[in-house]
Amino acid sequence: MTREQTEIQNRTGVAPMRPGSGIYDVLLVGAGLANSMIALALLRARPDLLIALVDREAQIGGNHTWSFHSSDVSAAGLELLRPMLEAQWPSQEVRFPRLKRVLDTGYNSMTSSRLHATIMQSTGIDVFLSAGVSRVESDSIELESGSRLSGRCVIDGRGATKTNALALGYQKFVGLELELHEPHGMSRPVIMDATVSQHDGYRFVYTLPFSPTRVLVEDTYYSDGSQLNSELLAERALQYANSKGWRIAKTVRQEQGVLPIALAGDIQAFWAEGEQQAARSGMRACLFHPTTGYSLPDAVALAQRIAAADTFETRRIDQIVRRHSTKCWQQRSFFRLLNRMLFLAAQGEQRRDILERFYSLPAPLIERFYAARITAGDKARILLGRPPLPIPRAIRQLSESQAMETAHRREQGRSHG
Repeated sequence: MTREQTEIQNRTGVAPMRPGSGIYDVLLVGAGLANSMIALALLRARPDLLIALVDREAQIGGNHTWSFHSSDVSAAGLELLRPMLEAQWPSQEVRFPRLKRVLDTGYNSMTSSRLHATIMQSTGIDVFLSAGVSRVESDSIELESGSRLSGRCVIDGRGATKTNALALGYQKFVGLELELHEPHGMSRPVIMDATVSQHDGYRFVYTLPFSPTRVLVEDTYYSDGSQLNSELLAERALQYANSKGWRIAKTVRQEQGVLPIALAGDIQAFWAEGEQQAARSGMRACLFHPTTGYSLPDAVALAQRIAAADTFETRRIDQIVRRHSTKCWQQRSFFRLLNRMLFLAAQGEQRRDILERFYSLPAPLIERFYAARITAGDKARILLGRPPLPIPRAIRQLSESQAMETAHRREQGRSHG
């Protein structure tokens, strides 16, 4: 063991590397969802590899709940996720002023606490927590302590960075996990309750019943701005719980987040921005569902793709990730068009009207939409009929380049406001 590795062991309590090794095969910077999935997929597919996972926080995955439809991931992907699942349900529900519907599509939720426990119990992954990284290179990283770790393949998954290449809207939320005095009576998740009063764009409440008396209540917004008033949203989540007649015994925890919604962009310009020595993953690689902002299905798909690589060195994995990210962006242009209609063309409560109509469509179409695998027929079905907006005019006015200009002007207005 080198002097640097001994210092890390003394500070973090982790013994780096297996005996006799001097360099990691895969060095994962950031222990969020994307890199955690890569570590677990590699552990299954290539147990011979030396893998390290490094993060500045004290817990893998932070403080999050990730949810997904069963149809969002492959059977192999679901098996990869299974040890981390907090709950699974055979159906889900949506509620709008004129539409209430149960969808017989499986729904699943994974928590960061289970992700942390799964990885920490795994043999074959060296984990370094409370270890901030000051420099990332193609073959090594430097920690804030001054110590260095080396790797043949370095993957940077420390979350999204500021970019001028994308025009974004936002999904932002505050969630409260509540323990109740009596059972809540829910049998399935309500993934969208839009019967609530509307604020800051499009508002809905999302509820996950983890046990008969434990429920996660998230106050959620499709908003033009990324500013998050956590106190206000937490208060509205409590008001929603009280409106259901639930007597709250305690708040177990609070989580919050701001997810990107892609309106427009230039994927080539995105990848050309800044100096990047390592390969990228997750949000840092522009891998998220354009309309929901969710990143779990993409994280699983990328992990499986990397685990199947023929060789593990930074340049090769970087090529794989860039090609995959670019292909996903190009294939998802229709989602960005819909997002522009939602964020740039819809006025007032039209956003809610658009989503209400969408959830009246056939269930298989909705499943394919969430999985980002819609067909030409699906696209026609979404746009035809009696949508809340005049589609031809909206399409003419909302080109991708126009959306970029609109977003740029909007951002300038915020900076001067």
